[in-house]
Amino acid sequence: MKDILTIFKIAIKAIWINKMRSALTSLGIIIGVAAVIVMLAVGEGSKAKIEKQMASMGSNLLMIRSGSTTSSGARAGMGAQPTLTLKDAYAIEESVPLVTQVAPSVNGMGQIVYGNQNWSTQITGTTTALFHIRSWEVENGSLFTSEEIRQGSNVAILGQTVVENLFGTVDPVGQTVRIKNIPFKVVGVLKSMGQSAMGSDQDDTIIVPVTTAMKKLIGSQFPGTVNNIMVQTASTEDLEKAEEDISILLRQRHNITGRKTDDFMIRNLTQMMESAMEMSQTLSLLLAAIASISLLVGGIGIMNIMLVSVTERTREIGIRMAIGAKSWDIRLQFLIEALVLSLSGGIFGIILGIGAALIIKNFFPDTLPIAITFTPMLLAFGFSGLVGIFFGFYLAYKASMLNPIDALRFE
Repeated sequence: MKDILTIFKIAIKAIWINKMRSALTSLGIIIGVAAVIVMLAVGEGSKAKIEKQMASMGSNLLMIRSGSTTSSGARAGMGAQPTLTLKDAYAIEESVPLVTQVAPSVNGMGQIVYGNQNWSTQITGTTTALFHIRSWEVENGSLFTSEEIRQGSNVAILGQTVVENLFGTVDPVGQTVRIKNIPFKVVGVLKSMGQSAMGSDQDDTIIVPVTTAMKKLIGSQFPGTVNNIMVQTASTEDLEKAEEDISILLRQRHNITGRKTDDFMIRNLTQMMESAMEMSQTLSLLLAAIASISLLVGGIGIMNIMLVSVTERTREIGIRMAIGAKSWDIRLQFLIEALVLSLSGGIFGIILGIGAALIIKNFFPDTLPIAITFTPMLLAFGFSGLVGIFFGFYLAYKASMLNPIDALRFE
């Protein structure tokens, strides 16, 4: 143990004598470790952002939209002509046992007016089931009732962006707004939902009963139709069977037989979420792999400098071996030097990486989401140590194999 401490002191002294060269040698490792930490922080931040956005969409979901239709031999594009109806939504709810929630929706844009303020926003006509599916919560007031949906009452729930632009500090619940010049009573305000997975503002919306929207606001040349129907099942395992049952039901209701093409399409949003998460994980690994190249370059730098050091100190090695130092002592000394250079670079790299990640987080909070975790730091530090051992071992071995007589004669 005493011999090891002596060798360690000799190695540290050798590094300290050449402070500038040692600092420049560690610079490659510092940059590499910092790059790994920043890249993984960006990857983890992006992953967390995607998870949050996907969670806002709900879980175990099927989205049913209008498909392509054919008229006089001409095929319209997907969704060009509404083919889904409110009755389809009710039929799915009644006839497909695996379905727990069904939310038909119609969407449009409209001008909202309150007092001398006005704001153009997204209008969504739906049922209370959508609030449960999407985990939307009312911050103030309440949801509209089943009776208000049945009667097509003029009631509305506002998103936070609409509230800010129309009411300021005034409590909107109980107030009357005009949507397309039709008075609506505000019964509730949603909690802030942030951006959607597509980057749109989910708080810039006003929600009314689906029957009200269809009759009074959005209107359509296809009466009774809806833009989409969102369906939720109790578990992910039920999605495939529910999708099959819904497809059979809608084909029967729409009189689609034989090999005729469906006039609707069903998308499994859970599969889309899983694909997005896989892409995020792949991106994180790719970023880490790219950043790791910097560590390898830093390791090559350590090897080059250590090679120069062995050459410069050949006579010193000869003297030490002549007075009794063993090959193992010489090998351990140079290995310790390489390891100290790489690990010290790893420590400073962690500090630099955290600092850079915090700067990015403060200046680009939306563009580059950052999530700093302990695991990337541990991995980067451990990898820097492995780099030091890997690239330092050969030079340590070469130094230990020098012939003492030849080393003493070296000029």
